[in-house]
Amino acid sequence: MPTHQFQLPQPLPLENGVRLAHPEVAYQTWGQLNAARDNVVWVCHALTANADVADWWPGLVGPGRYFDPADWFIVCANVLGSCYGSTGPLTPNPITGRATFQEFPLLTIRDMVAAHEALRAELGLARVHTLIGGSLGGQQAVEWAVQQPQVFENLVLLATNARHSAWGIAFNEAQRLAIFADATFQQNSPAGGAAGLQAARAVALLSYRSYQAYDRTQTEPTDEPLTNFRAAAYQRYQGDKLAARFDAYSYVTLTRAMDSHHVGRGRGGVAAALSRVRARTLVIGITSDGLFPVTEQLLLARHVPGAMYAEMDSAYGHDGFLLEAAQITHFLERFHSLTYAH
Repeated sequence: MPTHQFQLPQPLPLENGVRLAHPEVAYQTWGQLNAARDNVVWVCHALTANADVADWWPGLVGPGRYFDPADWFIVCANVLGSCYGSTGPLTPNPITGRATFQEFPLLTIRDMVAAHEALRAELGLARVHTLIGGSLGGQQAVEWAVQQPQVFENLVLLATNARHSAWGIAFNEAQRLAIFADATFQQNSPAGGAAGLQAARAVALLSYRSYQAYDRTQTEPTDEPLTNFRAAAYQRYQGDKLAARFDAYSYVTLTRAMDSHHVGRGRGGVAAALSRVRARTLVIGITSDGLFPVTEQLLLARHVPGAMYAEMDSAYGHDGFLLEAAQITHFLERFHSLTYAH
């Protein structure tokens, strides 16, 4: 599908007090709005994904899937700070013509939501049938549902939380330290920090997957070698793969935004903020998720009024929200049947 560009008509005031001039949001859509304009599904993507949800979530979005474009008008927008079309550290400044790199301003989850709220208004979508997101995307979704409770009919949160944990922040900082240790990051060039980004991805994978997943897929099948282990090669491969499609400056920007996530900030705490949500809500946890443990999803379900909780039994760890499409579909079908049983 083609990627569209939306430029906000006004500078965007960021939560840190800075104004982001001329911000743009890249987005894609699938399907058609029906006559009642009540078939909108808005997908919020995770850390290094993009607006092409049919590519990175093919088990859930596409012909014959739960969110079939034949039935739904599906929207997915790239977050600010990313490198997939929305304004970010590598975007040339409209005045100077140069990218800002390390000088790109601090973004928060609320800033990302503000940009997508402007896009929603531009598209004329008064109501959204389902808002769904996992991980960073889930953080955006819950923040948006707190801010605009009248807009969203259904909310689906996967492997996410109401406030980013000290554990999650520590993982992100370890990744950023790997990037900062790469001297080329200071050069402010598009390829700056690439080796650091490779190392950062290797660190991140340890939080995305589980002991069981590595044991199942990366254990040596026969006689153990003394070096060149399969698991080590896998870490290098994944690091190379991310560095080929992403940049270190966007990675630092987005992990810092994730650290900022706290729906209760300035709202009297997490419980008070979540009580504002009016959408019918499904919260999905993953048994083996070490980065966003199920205690965080249980907290969401406890404080969002009337929320339903479901738990995936998966060995994939945090990445289960991307890989366990059959289980997610089952939970969505059950949620739909219980919601509309009356």
